[in-house]
Amino acid sequence: MSDPALGITMLVMFIFVIMLGFPIAFSLMALGLFFGYVGSLGDNVFILFVQRTYAVMANDVLISVPLFVFMGYIIERANILDRLFRSLQLASGAIPGSLAVATLATCALFATATGIVGAVVTLMGLLAFPAMLRAGYDVRLAAGVTCAGGCLGILIPPSIMLILYGATAGVSVVQLYAAAFIPGLMLAGLYILYAIGVGVFYPERAPKLPPEERNVPLGTVLAALATSFLPLAALIAMVLGAILMGMATPSEAAAMGSLGSLLLAAGYRALTFDRLKESVLLTARTSAMVCWLFVGSFIFSSVFGFLGGQQVIENFVDSLSLNSFTFMLLAQAIIFVLGWPLEWTEIIVIFVPIFLPLLDNFDVSPLFFGVMIALNLQTSFLSPPVAMATFYLKGVAPKHVTLEDIFAGVMPFIYIVVFCMFMVYMFPGIALWLPDYLYAPEALSPAEMQELDGPPPPAAEDIAPEGNFFDEPEEAPKAD
Repeated sequence: MSDPALGITMLVMFIFVIMLGFPIAFSLMALGLFFGYVGSLGDNVFILFVQRTYAVMANDVLISVPLFVFMGYIIERANILDRLFRSLQLASGAIPGSLAVATLATCALFATATGIVGAVVTLMGLLAFPAMLRAGYDVRLAAGVTCAGGCLGILIPPSIMLILYGATAGVSVVQLYAAAFIPGLMLAGLYILYAIGVGVFYPERAPKLPPEERNVPLGTVLAALATSFLPLAALIAMVLGAILMGMATPSEAAAMGSLGSLLLAAGYRALTFDRLKESVLLTARTSAMVCWLFVGSFIFSSVFGFLGGQQVIENFVDSLSLNSFTFMLLAQAIIFVLGWPLEWTEIIVIFVPIFLPLLDNFDVSPLFFGVMIALNLQTSFLSPPVAMATFYLKGVAPKHVTLEDIFAGVMPFIYIVVFCMFMVYMFPGIALWLPDYLYAPEALSPAEMQELDGPPPPAAEDIAPEGNFFDEPEEAPKAD
């Protein structure tokens, strides 16, 4: 069998293996090693395995992943989210659909602390979802609000998904954060406007709270906001502001955020040894999963490219005579479907590298492509029949809430995401204006430009067919 045929066979085998439920990271490594050894690489595939593993562990961009994850777990375990929701509920009492608005605002703020969709949906499913049901909210509306709000962490900075995309695509994470900032706020704002609209035009689906919960003294509202909303908002503003203003790298800002979350939990007297231990263990587990996914992805994509699989896909796409719009439509449709069986981590580190070499052919910016993927993954996590966010909510929802109710509730939010994607595509400035304004080349020094440059993506071309990639470097001539 020829090398290109081996590459395509390897890709088909991977899709088959993940459908069987095998661990994805180790499946990637096993397939890469096997097909690389059977193909032209031979024993050199083991050297490739060592080099790619070291490259992942030495990647400075990935340092921010465990730090941001730890920050999110500390905030989650310290019950800070509970305080935040209560204060926003008091503040929005006079607004139509106030509980839905408070839920979405809480999710949007908490999304800037953690990008873990399952954690946010589960927490809000235990906290806000029952509160909306007790207030007489329509089950479908309450379910849709909880699931859609919980997915915002994929897009709103500092998103872990954008860190992984930046490391994979060789794009500056700082610029990705700037590009996703306005679309993230726009999507959250559209969600809130929809909830308010339902409260205005269909008050039976989102009834007003009782007068005693709406007519709260101003002093009580301000005190609740000052003790719960403002501290977390200030922490997030400092972390995100330090990144966007160039005062700190994402890793440095993540370290500041981790320390700030510890101080915040201690200030609420919620920092116990058990919670700290649990947060550390969960962070280690999540970080290990991400790193091994990167190792497996780098090995798989390198072998796939070396065997000629990438060239087969490029030739196939070229034969379709696509333009920029149809290419984006095809790529986003594939990512949308992949979002059913896969988590976003697997999509970013496994399948996105297949599209990256094609972007230049269609004059698509990797920065813009990353924002579109982050928006698209919102729909993947919400769309039936394999919508991960809906299953997270079903796991903690009361027994009378059916999956059909949850699926029906998320549909309006899927339409909102599609509308948002259309607006960003038609008006790219929504995503690209802020990074262009903040990081225009003429406004930065060479040192600042070098700091903004992301790490180069792993390229299959680095593996020369003659085997030079694996040769030892020549010894430098000695001075006389």
